[in-house]
Amino acid sequence: MTVMNVRRLIPTTAVAGAVVLGLTALSACSTSNAADGGNGDKLKVTASFYPMQFLAERIGGEHVAVTSLTKPGVEPHDLELAPRQIGSISESDYVLYLKGIQPAVDDAIKQSGVKNTVDAATLTTLEDHGSEVSGHDHGHEEEAHEEEAHEDEAHEEHAEGDGHNHGEEGGADPHIWLDPVKYAEVAKGVGKSLEKADPDHAADYKKNTEALVGELNKLNTAYETGLKNTATKTFITTHSAFGYLAERYGLTQQGIAGIDPEAEPSPARIQEIHTIAEKEKATTVFFETLASDRTAKTLAKDTGLKTGVLDPLEGITKKSQGADYIEVMESNLSALQKALGAK
Repeated sequence: MTVMNVRRLIPTTAVAGAVVLGLTALSACSTSNAADGGNGDKLKVTASFYPMQFLAERIGGEHVAVTSLTKPGVEPHDLELAPRQIGSISESDYVLYLKGIQPAVDDAIKQSGVKNTVDAATLTTLEDHGSEVSGHDHGHEEEAHEEEAHEDEAHEEHAEGDGHNHGEEGGADPHIWLDPVKYAEVAKGVGKSLEKADPDHAADYKKNTEALVGELNKLNTAYETGLKNTATKTFITTHSAFGYLAERYGLTQQGIAGIDPEAEPSPARIQEIHTIAEKEKATTVFFETLASDRTAKTLAKDTGLKTGVLDPLEGITKKSQGADYIEVMESNLSALQKALGAK
C-alpha cells in the first residue's frame, strides 16, 4: 500500500485528499473475508480504527465480522470517509468507536441511526493531559501554529477536533488504549455491550473478554516492573499520545509540537526540549510509524539525542514492531526501557 510513502513526501493537507481517493481501492483489500460475503448470521461490526477493531475481533471471535473504517497505513486523525463507507455504517449491527479522535467518523455515526453504537470513551474515565503531563501548554501550540502559519481551514479543524491534547470533551485526552488498565476497562464494557447486542453468544463474549483482560493485566504488570527502576523518567515524543501511559507508570511525556505529529517545532521549543533533555537526562526522541520521522531526526541532530520508535498504535502496518496490539505494546516497553535506562 502506498499511502505511507505518499505521506512522507507531501504535506498533510494534500494527503487528506489522496487518502480519500485511495480509500475505495484500499478498503477491499483489508476487510476480512467474512465481511465480504458469506456472513451467515455473524454480527456485522464496524470499528472506527485499529484499537477498536482489535477489541471487537478479540471479544467477538467467530461470531462477528469486523470492518474497520481506517485502513492500514492511514493516519486515523486525517480520515475522511467515502460515501460507501458511510453507507456501510448504517448497515452495521454494532458500531464501536472512540469519540474525539476522528471528527468525520463521529459525524457519520451520529447520522447512521444504528441502535448498538458504543463510544469507548464512555467506558472509562477520560482525563485532561495538558501542560503538566505532555510538557507544553496551549500557548506553545498556538505559538507553533502561528510560526508555521498553518492557517488553512482543514488544519484548524484538525487542531480543534483530533483530540491530541484537547478532545471534544473539554480538554479530555482520548488516547486511553495506550494505558493497558484503561483499555481493559474498555474491553469489559465492550464485552457487556456485545452480550446485550447478541445474547445468543453471550457466554462466548464473556469468556473472550476475560481472556483478553487477563492478557492486558499481564501487560500492565510487565510495564510496572519493567519501568520501576530507570535512570530517568522523562521521554520526548513527536506525538503527544502517551499521557495516560506516562501517568500510569510515573513517567513524564514531553511532546515536541503537540497537535500534529508532523508539525515543525518552533526554534524556541527546540531550545526548550534541549534544556529539558539535559536537566532530566533524557536520551531519546521518539517518533511513530504512521507519520514522518523528519521532525524527530531534525530535533535529534540539533540536540544530540538518539531517535527511536514509540508506536501510538493507531494502526498496524508491515512497519509495525509486532503483529497486534499486545506485541506492539511489548515493543514499546522495550523501547522505553532502553531510552529511560531501565536497571
